[in-house]
Amino acid sequence: MSEQKNKNIAKNSKAFHDYFVEDRYEAGIELAGTEVKSIRLGSVNLKDSFCTIKDGQMTINGMHVSPYEKGNIFNKEPRRPRRLLMHKREIMRLYGKIQQDGYTLVPLSLYFSGPKVKVEIGLCKGKKLYDKREADAKRDAKREIDRALKQR
Repeated sequence: MSEQKNKNIAKNSKAFHDYFVEDRYEAGIELAGTEVKSIRLGSVNLKDSFCTIKDGQMTINGMHVSPYEKGNIFNKEPRRPRRLLMHKREIMRLYGKIQQDGYTLVPLSLYFSGPKVKVEIGLCKGKKLYDKREADAKRDAKREIDRALKQR
């Protein structure tokens, strides 16, 4: 196999715009065979997805995996909740943290670690509108500086 160790599939750039990422965690994801084939083709979107913890199990909601073209009857619903695989102790620690004010679990990226699909989850705190404007202003200023330096 000539596969890279960590091959990035999808990134949730909206999460970095809407949240401050306090901490990052890695989790496995429970998928059907046709979903893995579709993910290998890059047909996945993390834009409006979020994670929930219920009864000691973590699920990812709102992640869109397009149906596999050759999967016919074996295809699953594109936006179905998918179970995330982590140690029970880690899940309970995260559950305690999201009970605090303003914290949420947001999927940041999806990638292959060898043959397995992994999800990077961020423990995030929401940004206010003025924080988003400040981040946009910094990004625009950096872009202008880079553009000016490149022209020289």
